[in-house]
Amino acid sequence: MASDLKVEQAQKYHLHHSHAHEEAIPGTVNLLAAEGDDTFYGQALFPVPAEDPNDPLQWPNWKKTMILVVCSAYSFLGNSALLGPAVYISIYAEEFNITPSTASGLVSYPNLAFGFGSLFLVPLYLKIGRRPVMLMSLICFLAGLIGASRANTYPALMGTRVLHAFGSGVCEALPVQLVNDVFFLHERGKRIGYYTVCLCLGATGPLYAGYMLAGGYSWRLYFYVEIAFAGALLILAFFVVEETMYDRKSMASTIVPTGEASSTTDSKEVNTQHAESETIVAAIPERRSFISTLKPWSHIDHEAEFFLTMIRPFSYFVVPAVFWVITTYGIYIGLGALAFNYTFPIKIVAPPYNWKQENSGLIAVANAVGFLAAVPLTFTSDRLAAYLTRKNNHIREAEMRLGVLFIPMLIAPAGLLVYGMTAQRNLHWFGYFAGVAMVNWSAFFYFSFTLAYAVDSYTANTSEMLIAMNLGKQAISFGMGLYLLDWILLRGYAVVIAGIFGGVLLANNLALFIFFFFGKRIRVLTSRTWLGGMHKKTAGQVMTH
Repeated sequence: MASDLKVEQAQKYHLHHSHAHEEAIPGTVNLLAAEGDDTFYGQALFPVPAEDPNDPLQWPNWKKTMILVVCSAYSFLGNSALLGPAVYISIYAEEFNITPSTASGLVSYPNLAFGFGSLFLVPLYLKIGRRPVMLMSLICFLAGLIGASRANTYPALMGTRVLHAFGSGVCEALPVQLVNDVFFLHERGKRIGYYTVCLCLGATGPLYAGYMLAGGYSWRLYFYVEIAFAGALLILAFFVVEETMYDRKSMASTIVPTGEASSTTDSKEVNTQHAESETIVAAIPERRSFISTLKPWSHIDHEAEFFLTMIRPFSYFVVPAVFWVITTYGIYIGLGALAFNYTFPIKIVAPPYNWKQENSGLIAVANAVGFLAAVPLTFTSDRLAAYLTRKNNHIREAEMRLGVLFIPMLIAPAGLLVYGMTAQRNLHWFGYFAGVAMVNWSAFFYFSFTLAYAVDSYTANTSEMLIAMNLGKQAISFGMGLYLLDWILLRGYAVVIAGIFGGVLLANNLALFIFFFFGKRIRVLTSRTWLGGMHKKTAGQVMTH
């Protein structure tokens, strides 16, 4: 009777089982399913979860989805709060009696704090856990927004803007980290895609801020709205974002898999078998109670090296797959967030268009259209990789998801050509919207799937990779936008945007051929270097194990 009760308790949860394993080459995974394995697309699940209902990989789908929703919403709010007040530069200059150039620092300096916040916050969440860092980050974000809404001087507004930007800086790294923590390999492409859409839609912040201004409201209203959503998100995060840092290897060594134990039992010794199975069932931990998951703190990982984690990311700039992600994000952000936003308002309010100033932010509609048009295709890389894995005797190669990038590879440079020629020759305004939508449609694929490829292809600490990516893309995008208007005045829209920027973007996109055909060789070579050995030694549980 007691054994029946234990069996019933264990069966309250469906625990996933898998015999998938990574091969000797980083990024090559054997997904051949054994008898009794859970499968998806006919392949075994990877990473292999522990037989523990507290393993994030074993959590129900609704909980995983809610965590993704919270993180994606945070990315949207963080970016919209950062970029939205850009339309208030002239108002800040007049109210605080400063030059517009000085007032623009209210966007550029918070942007710097936002980009480099991950250098501190990512090592911190490796040390003390994802949940406490996310909650503290949201509190810091909320406090900064409240301060900004009540600021009456330029220094006060600058300080509070930097505070909320720094606090929300983790919102770009944490969602990718959590996708790795709670989702299996075959689910990652789609989930990273959903996060990417929310991240990029944050660039539409100036559109909302501009229309609040056109409605006769104070610039403070924008911060009030952000405060309301940030407060609601903090409450939601407190209840649904459970700690996802989990030591899977240690747990696997303490729980004996049922199949292994039963195979060593003599089939004739029925009583012994029954006793063993009872012991095994009892060894599976109980799921933590809902109340216990609400603790705002987590355990401290004494093995996590906080300061070395801040230094090691710089070594990833020489890892080819990571560097490709850095250039991809930097170039596309430099084009989308800076080039388009800088040039469209100048062109559209001047002849022959003569739009009203409050409508100059409508280019954000083209941003949204481009990204939203790509949303129905978020599943494509996972499906393609699964199909090619089946054809390859269930051996997954990281490059198998890259085939979906061939069409976007050409669409984005064509979009820059359309935009540049429209601006140069003052063609119909639809050309601006078409060009931006084409670039951003392609950007969605390159954002989502180059990142997923880098995570899949290299045995490394995902967190350190994310720090390197954030730092690199900030530097590249800043460099592309620094003297943009001066270049255009000197050379013209067609030469700079359609020619130079289009050529740079095309060169970056064409790197797809290198990784698609030679990616595995690159992975082998990098894994055999001293740097690859160091990365393998410092890789934590956060990636694929």
